[in-house]
This record gives sequence, C-alpha cells and structure tokens, in this order.
Amino acid sequence: MLELLLKGALLLFSISIALFLYRVIKGPTVPDRVLAMDTLGINLLAAMAILSVLHKAYAFSEVILLFGILSFIGTVAFSKFIERGVLIDDDCEKRG
Repeated sequence: MLELLLKGALLLFSISIALFLYRVIKGPTVPDRVLAMDTLGINLLAAMAILSVLHKAYAFSEVILLFGILSFIGTVAFSKFIERGVLIDDDCEKRG
C-alpha cells in the first residue's frame, strides 16, 4: 500500500516537474523563470527523496543535501543577476 502511494506521488511530482520545465523554457519574464527553476529544484529534491525510500537506499540523502545547496546557490545567483545585472562586482576601478 505504501509503495503504491509513493509511486503515485512520484508520478505527480514527475508531472509537476514537466510543467515547471515548460515554465522555465517558455516563461514570460526572467523572474518567472527563476521562480520556476527554484520550484523545479524543490520538486526534484522531493522526487529523489521518494526514490530513496522506494529503493531503500539511504545513500541518496547526501546527494539530496548537495543538490539542495546547489539549487539554493543558483537561485541566489540568478536573483542577484536580475537585481544588479552582474554576478561579481569589479572593485578595481573604484580603488585605483
């Protein structure tokens, strides 16, 4: 019963991942794409967690943690790029 429920949840997460991927590609504005990428990362984390439980392999937990950190850093970098237009500030001109 639990296995059937987890497979159903995995199917629903797969559908939502496909819809968010469509929003990333076809999004009307850049902030919509960034938000879709963030939610896509969260849904991928949930799908990996469900796969980990289904396969009874707890080694996926490290991969889930690493993917979550990288997803967060990517979202922050995109947000900073949208806000300022640059990712790395070049302060050499200000100092010299």
